[in-house]
Amino acid sequence: MKFSEYSISPEIKNNLEKLGFIKPTDIQFKSIPPIMRGEDLLAIAQTGTGKTAAFAIPILNSIHSSKVSKRSEGIKCLVMVPTRELAIQITDVFNNIGGHLKVKTASIFGGVEQDSQILRLEKGIDILVTTPGRMFDFLHQGHLRLNRVETLVLDEADHMLDLGFKKDIEDVLRFLPKDRQTLFFSATIDKTIKKTAYSLIKGNAIHIQISPNDPVSKNIEHSVSNIQMDDKRFFLERIIKENPASKMLIFVRTKVRAERVAAAMKRVFIEAETIHGDVEQLDRFAVMERFKAGTTKILIATDVSSRGIDIPHVEFVVNYDIPEKPENYVHRIGRTGRGKMKGFAISFCSKEEKPLLDEIEKLIGKTIHLIQITKANYKETINFKVEEEKDDWQSIMDQIETIDKGRKKKKK
Repeated sequence: MKFSEYSISPEIKNNLEKLGFIKPTDIQFKSIPPIMRGEDLLAIAQTGTGKTAAFAIPILNSIHSSKVSKRSEGIKCLVMVPTRELAIQITDVFNNIGGHLKVKTASIFGGVEQDSQILRLEKGIDILVTTPGRMFDFLHQGHLRLNRVETLVLDEADHMLDLGFKKDIEDVLRFLPKDRQTLFFSATIDKTIKKTAYSLIKGNAIHIQISPNDPVSKNIEHSVSNIQMDDKRFFLERIIKENPASKMLIFVRTKVRAERVAAAMKRVFIEAETIHGDVEQLDRFAVMERFKAGTTKILIATDVSSRGIDIPHVEFVVNYDIPEKPENYVHRIGRTGRGKMKGFAISFCSKEEKPLLDEIEKLIGKTIHLIQITKANYKETINFKVEEEKDDWQSIMDQIETIDKGRKKKKK
């Protein structure tokens, strides 16, 4: 079934066609009809399968088609997300699919000044995409009312729970009408997520689970190599220099590590930018825009940003560090191979990280393909760098020696 055959507005159909959306993905095909019927939904689908459009299309169509509701009556749809980057990404999807509709979507989140966000709310919007912290700030300050919300969407719910937003999810219900539609989207499912979901959705809610046995997209070719911790920078350099035109996303474990890896790459004349919790929000926006435009080819990120990076044409994801939480492996490598695109993901696994790799393979239910590095190849990579460093060091020593000789001549 094509989108042109759906009972949605002509404007939305035209926008979908311009965006290249011809046929729905599995999650869209199974989610759109029940959402359009007003039913509650619990949907589990791996990252990169088109979850955002699965709820954006029917929500936009419903608000656009409504003859009685007015924007002045209040917000019609509340979308809660765990990160600022994800809030921006989802808002862009709503605005792209809802182009030329009289439906206004806006996002609010922390890390930036409040005035422009307050002004946007005062002008009136239909759909609000928000992170919990800033949302509750505005609720308590009286800048936001949720008493007319018809649809609540919880996106990346598993990540929200990981970040400790369970109480925020429960608290927001006090501000919402009881007679509402609730849509719960998550990439993974466990006992905690089930319990939270069942406390929010109606008993007759629709349950959808896509590819439950393999959370990794079929479009991604993922592998692992055994590389010692101190040698990882050499192999990262080699991958980057052997694929100079490729856009790459490098994941590390900590903020400090991100800056150290970026500095290591700079020493070998590779320009890379970083994105993590200590980077100011406006700088994060700028970095993402450069990565999106392709002026920045190499982006080094921590897990806090893995859910909010939906950038087209990321050919490679490199797990420079194996993630401590196995679920984060799925979210990290899901930044490539999105939609119908093919992608490659490679992990560097040191001896100390082997237990973490075992947990990941247990989660995904399969052994990750191991790329064997021959001793000769390994030695070639490391020795080349060692020699290069020796040359640099010798060059410095030669300069010092020349300066010393010059000083001695002046003294004579």
